[in-house]
Amino acid sequence: MARVAATIDLSAEERKELEGLSRRRRTAQGLAQRAEIVLLAAERLENKVIAQRVGAVENTVGKWRRRFAQDRLDGLYDEPRPGRPREIGDDAIAETIRLTLEATPREATHWSLRSMARAVDHAPSTIHRIWKAFGLQPHRAESFKLSSDPLFVEKVRDIVGLYMAPPEHALVLCVDEKSQIQALDRTQPVLPMRPGQIERRSHDYKRHGVTPLFAALDIATGRIIGKCYPRHRSTEFRRFLDEIEAAVPENLDIHLVMDNYATHKTQPIRNWFAKRPRWHVHLTPTSASWINQVERFFADLTDKQIRRGVHRSTGELEAAIETYIDAVNADPKPFRWTKSATDILAAIERFCLATLKTGDQQAKIVRTSESGH
Repeated sequence: MARVAATIDLSAEERKELEGLSRRRRTAQGLAQRAEIVLLAAERLENKVIAQRVGAVENTVGKWRRRFAQDRLDGLYDEPRPGRPREIGDDAIAETIRLTLEATPREATHWSLRSMARAVDHAPSTIHRIWKAFGLQPHRAESFKLSSDPLFVEKVRDIVGLYMAPPEHALVLCVDEKSQIQALDRTQPVLPMRPGQIERRSHDYKRHGVTPLFAALDIATGRIIGKCYPRHRSTEFRRFLDEIEAAVPENLDIHLVMDNYATHKTQPIRNWFAKRPRWHVHLTPTSASWINQVERFFADLTDKQIRRGVHRSTGELEAAIETYIDAVNADPKPFRWTKSATDILAAIERFCLATLKTGDQQAKIVRTSESGH
């Protein structure tokens, strides 16, 4: 028998407290998620819908929904665990988290275990446990860039639609070039791996030229059409289009996913497409290379062949690339696209809203700091 989800009715005080927990930067990530679960449950949403909204599984949503219905706000906090009592109190932990999220040391751009330990007068091992418990990693940073393409939504829906529901009697090919692939040789011999010792190589290298690779990925089969050229101008791109046309059946339409790079939109290329009505071009949004599936092939090529390869000439490099492409085509496996355009756009909307909120908070901190001086 299916379990009936607990009905949640909130008082004004409870709603205010939950909204504060879900929005405050110093709130632990798990506690903020629990607060959001309860707020959504109070809107009479099903556990399945809530799970999708907060990025959790249904069992987790049901657990915190029941805990709140039974114990109210106290039910959202983790129960005491057996073992030696903590030597650091909740207020000290909260202050450590607040400093980690909202401040930086005077002499650096980010906290280290030792600098934070000095700031709050606790052992580095204690700071490490706090950061680990709350998923904080001040030493790490990732990069991002949001597309400013005015047709971003339309292009995402167009290309993802091709991936999720390819047209009949047609091929969908993802095309791009990986330019400036360097033929690198180490200045000293590579020391191979042995028991108890990983492979070692010198940090410096010798350059022996570069080669561009043009590649087209068939999303249905995972097969690759690839060709290295001395340069990556529109002339070479047109020659590569000829390679593709010679390799695909004549009775199929071709849907080409590619970016708006300069070599892809010169007049000779436009004329080439104009003479071939079975070719249909789908341009990716600017600054959104992640939507072009051939980029996933380039990542695998770099990881498995180029990054740790030793190539003493561009000829050796090109031979290694061709060998890798042959191996892929001998046992091709298509990349599986799982996110719909609606899911992607919703995720980007959430990221944009969080980014704007972070920017507002940072501006407020700056204004507060300036007014204090």
